[in-house]
Amino acid sequence: MSSSDLSPLMRQYQDIKRGYPDAILFFRVGDFYEMFYEDAQEASKLLSITLTSRDKNSPAPVPLCGVPYHAATGYIAKLLSAGRTVALCEQVEDPKNAKGLVQREVVRLYTPGTLIDTELLSPGESNFLAAVADSTRSHSGGLREIFGLAALDVSTGSFWVMEFKGDQASDHLADEIVRLEPRELLYASMEGLDRPRWLHRIKGPRVCAQPTQWFEPANAARQLEQQFQVSSLDGLGCAGLTVAIRAAGAVLRYFHETQPNATLNHVRRLQIRWDRDAMHLDSVTIRNLELTRPMAIEADQAWRVDSTLLGVLDRTCSAMGSRLLREWLLRPLIRLEDIAARLDAVGEFKDRLPERVSVRTALRSVQDIARISTRIALGVATPRDLRALAQSLAVLPEVRKRLDGFSAKLVADLLRSWDDAVDLYDAIDAALLPDAPHSWRDGNLIRDGYDAGVDDLRNASREGKNWIAGLEAREKERTGIESLKIRYNHVFGYYIEVTKANLPRVPDDYIRKQTLANAERYMTPALKELEERVTGAEEKLVALECELFEALRSRLGQQTHRLQAMAGALATLDVLSALAEAAALRGYARPLVDGQGSIVIRDGRHPVVEQLEGGQPFVPNDALLDMDKNRLMILTGPNMAGKSTFLRQVGLIVLMAQIGSFVPAAEARIGLVDRIFTRVGASDNLARGQSTFMVEMVETAHILNSATDRSLILLDEIGRGTSTYDGLSIAWAVAEYIQDRACLGARTLFATHYHEMTQLERLRDGIKNYRVDVREEKGQVTFLRRIVAGGADRSYGIHVAQLAGLPSRVIHRAQQVLAQLERSDTGIPTVREDSQGSLYDHSLPQPHPLVDELRQLDLFAMTPLEALNRLADWQRRLREPTS
Repeated sequence: MSSSDLSPLMRQYQDIKRGYPDAILFFRVGDFYEMFYEDAQEASKLLSITLTSRDKNSPAPVPLCGVPYHAATGYIAKLLSAGRTVALCEQVEDPKNAKGLVQREVVRLYTPGTLIDTELLSPGESNFLAAVADSTRSHSGGLREIFGLAALDVSTGSFWVMEFKGDQASDHLADEIVRLEPRELLYASMEGLDRPRWLHRIKGPRVCAQPTQWFEPANAARQLEQQFQVSSLDGLGCAGLTVAIRAAGAVLRYFHETQPNATLNHVRRLQIRWDRDAMHLDSVTIRNLELTRPMAIEADQAWRVDSTLLGVLDRTCSAMGSRLLREWLLRPLIRLEDIAARLDAVGEFKDRLPERVSVRTALRSVQDIARISTRIALGVATPRDLRALAQSLAVLPEVRKRLDGFSAKLVADLLRSWDDAVDLYDAIDAALLPDAPHSWRDGNLIRDGYDAGVDDLRNASREGKNWIAGLEAREKERTGIESLKIRYNHVFGYYIEVTKANLPRVPDDYIRKQTLANAERYMTPALKELEERVTGAEEKLVALECELFEALRSRLGQQTHRLQAMAGALATLDVLSALAEAAALRGYARPLVDGQGSIVIRDGRHPVVEQLEGGQPFVPNDALLDMDKNRLMILTGPNMAGKSTFLRQVGLIVLMAQIGSFVPAAEARIGLVDRIFTRVGASDNLARGQSTFMVEMVETAHILNSATDRSLILLDEIGRGTSTYDGLSIAWAVAEYIQDRACLGARTLFATHYHEMTQLERLRDGIKNYRVDVREEKGQVTFLRRIVAGGADRSYGIHVAQLAGLPSRVIHRAQQVLAQLERSDTGIPTVREDSQGSLYDHSLPQPHPLVDELRQLDLFAMTPLEALNRLADWQRRLREPTS
């Protein structure tokens, strides 16, 4: 349909839509936001709303769907969750004053990474907009790839950059993005080139290609200099971080392009992050240890809050504390003095019960100061936001008072920079009514006595309403119409309403204004005069209250740095006291974290599993790893006996200790760990053409190539994804490589079903055998879940299969086959028939003789011609008829 065939409304829609081709346009029409054409077709599916059409009788009806304007936020949230952006187009002039078509403009572009709206943000999670820049440089005769990562949480003002260099730079970048979980990820669009290789590993965020010039060094530096009002970036600590600066500049440019009417005045600091500042957790370890999300659920499914380590430890009282605890879990410390400082503070909170209770009680009144201060700085905070801020600031003196006697250095440091912010609390409390409405345009915001102009107008408004009530009484008396009412609405203003039955008694000076089915509405000169006085006073009152509110918000916006500082202090106290609360309630002990190599845990427990046991007591276990005679623990035992739980609990106890938390054990000494690696469970990656075994080998290779002698490695069932001999050989070689100090020498827990590997204890120094204890009585097996010294000689797999409910005939036949295998010297069962029936009337097939020849063949000792001759001989023999 040509533009000339469209209605004026649809021409206006298309003109606006051209400016936002990639967004779903919410086009305000009356009380609805309407979507048309492709937007309507897509939105109707994503939002599960009815798709209809405009101009149904025309040759080309326009697809249409819509949502009520007052419920738009929920629908916008769904579209953002689906990875879409939304352009909100409003009527920017009063329809009553419009000449012809109402003027409309896009007033807000919603993108997942630039949100500041409380309704659209998850309270306990950060909301990062991130960008990646890359560069290839010559290094030692070769090329080295460098990545820069920048991340901005607009809702809190947090802004930081990192760089990744070296052979594993792309892996470290991908791992950091997994920890970060950004909502949007920007990268430079290179025309004619495929998407970068590193990008294929990223799942979750909305990935956006942006113009290359945004990432150019000069443009990026200019963005940062303007943001922080500096002439050189060296003062920000960015010297030499050229690639990270490029990413940071792109983040700022994207924000200003998508939010042209907003500023970032609350972003006052650029933080530099270094890999050496925290333990590097890769995505596999985060998943396998179930730090923030259970392994057994899809990304969009709900799960039990306490089924992750975060869920167990998160006893925080505020959203700010919950977000900080998540960050601590994903970035454990590796500096001994920092770990000790946190442990000291947690320990003091644990020991001082009255102070801990008082502080946590006060923290429950604290709202999300970090995000409220951002909305204040951006000029979108509501009266209720300011009242919530006042409620939060009111507890600061009480919190400080309760902390005065603390000796822990971390708490003392917070107190030295403490700000009660009494002046800010007083400013809000003096100005705003306690029950101020959500919208500042509704009036009734300002307290009596705060401003003389407000008081005068409010009195005039109140008196005017009294005058209206008096006029109504006089008109009833004059006309004798008892049902006469003086009413008001926004369209007609004030009017006198008389029912049809009383129309003969209406005086001659009444001027008809509107006719209804059962009544008539009138105006009189006296009512008109009063209306002008009352309405004028109310309009002026609302306008003045709005002006005073904006002045207050602007004044508070100039103190954003103070609010952000206190938000950080309160979040830290919240996490420290929450960890102390968890330690006190669950019997956690303070670990000793030192620079030695030993990991000694007495009566260790899995922090999550012990909460999910359903009333059954958790069986605690000891663990001993060091860098000498106990470098590698080989753990054997049956399925379901608790091997994987034991591996994970050791990893979690180490991680908890290095975030500064007490641990679920009677006693724990943790020799500092630089990284935790896990290879637990079976999974595949069919999208990338990788089988379960291939994924297992890729993850194992990553561990062997990345770990150091200060790492902790947790391996479960290496080699189980292939044939028995291949798998055993791989598992054996991996264990030897890890054990060998010349190769790796890392502290390792190695769970396996290959009982042959227990021989390594007498062949290699530094390897110890342990098993999960089992009690067997009258054919019944009980898993005791105790870890004891020595190796297991059986896997009890058939018992587990029986518990799982396999048919009895399957279990019986499996027992027969197992007995034949155990009696056979060659590992091949003899030919026997099953007397139970025809279903199993054949024994296990014996391999062809050529298979034995192939196993014994030394390919590397043969010439190509000899190999071809041998292959031809095999082919001839296979074609010969068998007798």
